[in-house]
Amino acid sequence: MEARPIPAAGQAPVPAAPQSRPRRTGYRRLPVQQRREQLIAVALELFASRPPEEVGLDDVAEAAGASRPLVYRYFAGGKQQLYEAALRTAADELTSRFAVPVSGTPSEQLSAVLDGYFAFVAEHDAGYSALLRGGSVVETARTSAIVDDVRRAALRRTLRHLGVREAGPRLTLLVRSWIAVVEGASLSWLDEGRTLPVAELRDWLVDQFTAMAAATALHDPQTAEVLAGVLALEGPRPERAERLRAVLGGAP
Repeated sequence: MEARPIPAAGQAPVPAAPQSRPRRTGYRRLPVQQRREQLIAVALELFASRPPEEVGLDDVAEAAGASRPLVYRYFAGGKQQLYEAALRTAADELTSRFAVPVSGTPSEQLSAVLDGYFAFVAEHDAGYSALLRGGSVVETARTSAIVDDVRRAALRRTLRHLGVREAGPRLTLLVRSWIAVVEGASLSWLDEGRTLPVAELRDWLVDQFTAMAAATALHDPQTAEVLAGVLALEGPRPERAERLRAVLGGAP
């Protein structure tokens, strides 16, 4: 400790130097929109690694280097509003991964989309599981609507990938059913500790779509026409085309 100078006779005591107050570390002033986006990003990361009901506003505030009142300033509805904002951000990101590459055969293009989908599943793990299984204490009609929006986007992108503008009821049911298979497979993949190589799971799901389409084609001329067009475009990969034709029992 530094010694204080002793005043000479007749002099007033020398005042002690003021002590600086401790400053909270990690807090930075950010523009409004940037701070809001930061809080959503932090919340999304927490919701991705833990079930939503296990994440509190204090966790978000601490991870963001902010205070609880500051979080409430941006999300007056508390955790529910923050969760829905994070969920919407995740849904938009997942939907963006449905983009189909312009090159490649139909099966290669579908494989690329599934690669992006499973990359998202792997990144968001616990949050993805809680979201699709439902039953979370933060689940509401609004959160369910966000999930349904993603499924509708997947339906539209898949039909567009197949070159279909107006899908009949059976073809629509086929695609919706396959999307449910993909969701179920992704949840099982997570439950089983990702033991199955994702490339094998992806290829199985591509073949699964073909098998489901073949079964539907027996009852629906539109699906039969779409499937025939897909087979025709598989020409650059004759071994793949032969496998697909085998599923159809030698259909031309």
